[in-house]
Amino acid sequence: MNAFSLWLDRISLAFIALRDNRLRTFLSILGVAIGITAVMAVGTVSKGGGHLINSELETFGLKSVWVYRDFQNKDPHRKLQQGSGINTQDIIALKNCCSAVAQFSPMVSVRNEIIQTVNQYSNAEIKGVGLAALSIANDKLTQGRPFRQQEMRGQRAVAILGPTAVKDLFGKAPAMGKTFRIGLHKFTVIGILKSKSRDFLASIGSVGGQDANNRILIPYTTAQKIKGDKAIGYLHIEATAVDKSILASQQIEAVLKRQHKNAFTYTSETMASYLTTSNRIINGVTIIGIVAASISLLVGSMGIMNIMSTAVLERTREIGMRKALGASRRDILIQFLLEAVIISTLGGFFGLILGMGAGFLIAWLTGFPVIPSTGAAMIALIVSVLAGVLSGYLPAKRAASLHPVEALRYE
Repeated sequence: MNAFSLWLDRISLAFIALRDNRLRTFLSILGVAIGITAVMAVGTVSKGGGHLINSELETFGLKSVWVYRDFQNKDPHRKLQQGSGINTQDIIALKNCCSAVAQFSPMVSVRNEIIQTVNQYSNAEIKGVGLAALSIANDKLTQGRPFRQQEMRGQRAVAILGPTAVKDLFGKAPAMGKTFRIGLHKFTVIGILKSKSRDFLASIGSVGGQDANNRILIPYTTAQKIKGDKAIGYLHIEATAVDKSILASQQIEAVLKRQHKNAFTYTSETMASYLTTSNRIINGVTIIGIVAASISLLVGSMGIMNIMSTAVLERTREIGMRKALGASRRDILIQFLLEAVIISTLGGFFGLILGMGAGFLIAWLTGFPVIPSTGAAMIALIVSVLAGVLSGYLPAKRAASLHPVEALRYE
């Protein structure tokens, strides 16, 4: 008998033995399947949640850096200077200044101005921006065009509107080319922003309640004209790479301090830090979830050990008969181990199917994207097979150690 035929016979005998104890076999497979399902569900949800958070963070620009004046005065003997600490002259000095900076945009906020058409109003956030603002923040246009250099220089009254602002000001009517007012200034709509989703971040309070779709963008020079000064609120910067974000902020701050002879101090925020924090939290939750779910696998493996121990007791005479007919200790050990591995493998297979189904169900209930975790699936399968081998080893070893004469006399 060749090796293939031998293993085929062993597998057939294992399935026959498991079939003779259908209920116990089914319960053991179910125990393993539930454990695998739990691990798969945790992996799928955590990966989908991570994808959802990262996709919403991308709407800010993953290489984004925000630099602004630090208004905290830690020196009680130092007089607090007035102003934002950034002005138009700084913008000239910052051009091509820093190796870690790909591009930047001045940002000027306009507040306390009434936004209206003839009989409709908006409470949109008004931002004065530079030419690079759309690119840095991953903003796309569904209609129209971005700002032009001559519009920046000429302080033109043109605007790009978010979808919410368009709806508030124009309803369902076409907005392109139409006019509206910001205070006493009449603006023409030259572009409409594509809708952005930050619903999940907003639900956990991570974006300060800001509606990304309720914005009105105008040239920063026009915003300065409305406010009547040359101040820049802050700078929105795109680093050359995500891991260059901190260097970019340091280089920009150094130029600003030099420009103002250290009259101001500056601080910054980077999207890289938010990404690192979110990934750390997601990974931590994933590990805790998988460890908790693995307890179910432990329970399932104990079930396998229980059924195999019972099988050894019930089949003691059978073991004695096999040994009397020439079966070696190794043959008996392999036979019982094989039964344990088949239970755990079937449990793992059905657990993967149930885990996928659980992932789709959770996605349907919560709105999370379904992204199966291949890592969690591989871990679950490996753990299930190992659980079968380890939990089946002791009963199999006991069966293999039985003396044939004593086994035949067992009642």
